[in-house]
Order: sequence, then C-alpha cells, then structure tokens
Amino acid sequence: MSDHKDVRAILVHAARDEARREGSRTIEAEHVLLALAAFEDSAAARLLADAGLTEDAIRTALEQEWEQSLAVAGVAVRAGLLPEATPDRERDPQIGESTKLMLRRAMDAEPKRARFGPMRVLVGLLATDRGRVARALEAAGVDRAALHAKATEALAAGTA
Repeated sequence: MSDHKDVRAILVHAARDEARREGSRTIEAEHVLLALAAFEDSAAARLLADAGLTEDAIRTALEQEWEQSLAVAGVAVRAGLLPEATPDRERDPQIGESTKLMLRRAMDAEPKRARFGPMRVLVGLLATDRGRVARALEAAGVDRAALHAKATEALAAGTA
C-alpha cells in the first residue's frame, strides 16, 4: 500500500470511524492514535504494541485520563459506570485542532524528505508532552519521550 493510502486510511477512514464511534464532531489526536494502533501491518503499530499500547490498552488509558482530568475539576466519575457514547454514523467528523497540530509536528519532523507514512504520524503524535494523548500515555505508564525517540529513530532509518 502506498504511503498516501496508508495515511488516508489512518486519518480519513479509521480515525473518522473512531470519532463517530464516540459521537465526536471532530477527529482528534486520540482518534488518530487508536486508528494507528489498529493499522497492524505497520511498523508504527508494532512499535506501539511493543510498548504495551494495543487498541484495548489505549482505550483503557484514555478512560483513565478522562477520569483523572475530571477529578482535577472536582468531579468523581468512573468511565465504566457511564452509558456508552451513542455512535452517529451519519455524522461527518472534521479534522480537529489536536490532529492539525499533530500533522504540523509530523511534517516538521526530521528527516523532512522521509515518506509521510504511519511512522511519521506516530512521531507527530508523540512529539508533545501536552494534550490528551500525552496524558493518556502517562496514565498507562508509558515513557512518551522514550517512545518518541524510538519512533524518530525508525523514521530516520527510513521506516514509513
């Protein structure tokens, strides 16, 4: 599969499906992370899995992040006790701000002439210590900086 199709499959199809699944109006970085983890034939998904970040583990980490964020605001809630989101299959989620920022970071990553494939998307996702993805990785006990270094090294070595 070409890089263009890889990225299109991740960003346009799979991440949009993740956003629809949770009833979101926008495709955010966490949706891209879930989509990337599901893209099992990619080196980026294998790198995530090696760090313990399977789709299920990421969903659990995102729930933990949500609970922790609400707790900071003084709201005690358990994600598993709330009703599931109502998927809206007719909704057409648009690219959200966190995804736009992730894409900018991915495009700025060295080497600039490297292919824009799943590994570059992963580098963009891991390139910040702020936001929901970074907090979820912390909740999961994953060393985001070390994982970013591995992804950056793989990208530099030519892994798409």
